[in-house]
Amino acid sequence: MRSLTLLVLASIACIGQALNIVIAAGTGKVGASLASQLHNQQKHDIKILCRNAFLASAPARVSEAFGWIGESFLNKHDSVSLRDWDAGDLLDIVGCDWMGWSDDTLPKADVVINLVGGYTEQRTMACERLIRESLRLNPSAKQILLSLNDDDLKITLKKDRAKACEEMVKMNCQDGNCLRADLYDVKGACSQIMNILDSM
Repeated sequence: MRSLTLLVLASIACIGQALNIVIAAGTGKVGASLASQLHNQQKHDIKILCRNAFLASAPARVSEAFGWIGESFLNKHDSVSLRDWDAGDLLDIVGCDWMGWSDDTLPKADVVINLVGGYTEQRTMACERLIRESLRLNPSAKQILLSLNDDDLKITLKKDRAKACEEMVKMNCQDGNCLRADLYDVKGACSQIMNILDSM
């Protein structure tokens, strides 16, 4: 009976435990909304991987070419931090501190959320890089990949790239989830991800 009581108490202690969450390409609308919800829910430790942390955290948006969440967002959400990464393409690095991103973020990650958009070859390379580095450093981390619905992708090449990324997750990740969302449905996309995280 005592061991059952200890098991119940240990289970209760784990409920509501803050998670270590890595969000790749989290400086867009879905990433910012998701990070805000996660911060407000439980102050999870959230690392957003971005191509240029300096520009993403600037007081005002500097360029449309790079994601931006801004200095005020980071001040309001102190459990969120930015980390430069190579975004899967070692020939197109724009951040100044991208080396070691995987060793800095993945070993402690409970969840890796891939929000990389664009549906170019870059997206496929970023997905492959996230999976490869996760398997090397932390194969038990839950992987979540968000892609647009085929109706929004329209072009066959983009649809094929989305499917290729989903296949990578399914073939390589023991705890992988592939989600689809409508183009402008930020709330719905975040809700799908939050449902998975809430079940952990």
